Amino acid sequence: MAQEVRGVIAPGKGEPVRVETIVVPDPGPGEAVVRIQACGVCHTDLHYKQGGISDDFPFLLGHEAAGVVESVGAGVTDVAPGDFVILNWRAVCGNCRACLRGRPWYCFNTHNAEQKMTLTDGTELSPALGIGAFAEKTLVAAGQCTKVDASVAPEVAGLLGCGVMAGIGAAINTGNVGRGDTVAVIGCGGVGDAAIAGADLAGAAKIIAVDLDDRKLAKAREMGATHTVNSKECDPVEAIRELTGGFGADVVIEAVGRPETYKQAFYARDLAGTVVLVGVPTPEMKLELPLLDVFGRGGSLKSSWYGDCLPSRDFPMLIDLHLQGRLPLDKFVTETIRLSDVEKAFERMHHGDVLRSVVVL
Repeated sequence: MAQEVRGVIAPGKGEPVRVETIVVPDPGPGEAVVRIQACGVCHTDLHYKQGGISDDFPFLLGHEAAGVVESVGAGVTDVAPGDFVILNWRAVCGNCRACLRGRPWYCFNTHNAEQKMTLTDGTELSPALGIGAFAEKTLVAAGQCTKVDASVAPEVAGLLGCGVMAGIGAAINTGNVGRGDTVAVIGCGGVGDAAIAGADLAGAAKIIAVDLDDRKLAKAREMGATHTVNSKECDPVEAIRELTGGFGADVVIEAVGRPETYKQAFYARDLAGTVVLVGVPTPEMKLELPLLDVFGRGGSLKSSWYGDCLPSRDFPMLIDLHLQGRLPLDKFVTETIRLSDVEKAFERMHHGDVLRSVVVL
């Protein structure tokens, strides 16, 4: 039978979020109901609230989550009730041209639950990134559930569901950072700090963190940055070159998503180096670069979708590394909060006061 639970909705563009009663249906074929234990407050949720992604209000917010599978529908074999899982928003199909070419992290046909969660009056909800995890329980496609070691803290595990995985993957999967590389990361929020942690994990010899905020630069050092550059005080391109023998970094990761910082990344890399764009731009942004510079500098210009991750491959591995003490995921959690605190958490995030607020249920 359908269940009634509490959840945080965004009722309309720019309106404050509120806690409402949500109706979660029983899982149908290929679906699962997950009891949420923790969910991070991500900038993407704020974009949904502000109407920056679509106007399909009301939204059921939250997507960076971990919890326990409560029930599954017909045909589900990869997870079972009682499994501790991290939710992901790119459940691969296995049948599209990317999957069939052995590149499922590029899956062009990712899917979500078919059924809709609703308010008690029958109003259908749009779950953020097909998840909607600022709720006591949520309905997802079973492929959005990745089983991991249940001994990890839920508030830590859930972070891999979005921002932290995007940053780590930008360094390891997209940027192919290797032992001895020099790496620069522009923008030291949650995603940028995760890219720093990923570069450190991959064995980078020098990791240069760039930001406007000294508080964020101090946190970047905790994540593994060997050098910091405050771009309000100097030209970050010149600073990165000075720190790399005049050449530029082997890999530059742009975690802001603006044309100005992308150009900095482009010119701060070494010849034949790699630029990785993981910051998300807005639709009106344009980029202009001399085509001769694009040709003459060589190398690769890449964008990173969700860190080019494959959840079934990457989530268990990264959780194991954390449990071994080799990946400090716990350092990303600034505070734990309740469902009723989400609006305040958005304000703290907007002002740069937190790395991650995490709702714990």
